[in-house]
Amino acid sequence: MSSQIQRDVMQLILDRKLQAGAPLPTETELMEDLGVSRNSVREALKALQALDIVDIRHGYGTYVGEASLTPLVDGLTFRTLARPDDDPGALAEILQVREVLEEGLIRRVAATLSDAELDHLEAVVDRMEAAGKAGEPFPELDREFHELLYASLGNALVPQLLGAFWTVFRRVSGARGWTDDPSPELTVRRHRDIVTALRAHDVEAAQRAMADHFRGIEARAAQESRGVG
Repeated sequence: MSSQIQRDVMQLILDRKLQAGAPLPTETELMEDLGVSRNSVREALKALQALDIVDIRHGYGTYVGEASLTPLVDGLTFRTLARPDDDPGALAEILQVREVLEEGLIRRVAATLSDAELDHLEAVVDRMEAAGKAGEPFPELDREFHELLYASLGNALVPQLLGAFWTVFRRVSGARGWTDDPSPELTVRRHRDIVTALRAHDVEAAQRAMADHFRGIEARAAQESRGVG
């Protein structure tokens, strides 16, 4: 019953073409529109809030949510942390999905990136290198690099998905006490190899460079899970 009411509320949002931030009908109006009890409406709205489909603002009303990937991030984080601490596959599934996604996407941008876009990517790698030489971690620069890499696609879902997988990796690493890559020079080189291949418009080389990058992440995660520094 609750699932049906959730679907009915979502259909109402779609039928009325309500955008994120728009107010939903009141509980009383929803009761009348859907022919259900107040408790049923409240239960359905709470479930939809957990999915970020609605936003309940106590004292103000209920609004259409952003429908972000936050529930996906939370679910994947919990699913990964529920694995044993020494399970080398704890992050492998997340990394493999992201790798497949990025190796496919890089084919789409390899022949189309402009010199200005490549310069921007190289500038991020230069900042990584500077941070590494200063002994500073640079996970946010890594994230920026990968999001910039596919910005020219104009696909709003791509950075959201990449950001979701990145956030899960960082959350799990933090919870497990895993350290950053002990060789920032290697991380920088792998990113620079990607840019070099892209400048040459060499799709295969770009894919290989991306695969090498992920092999390094996977190897490091496996080491950490076994307690090898």
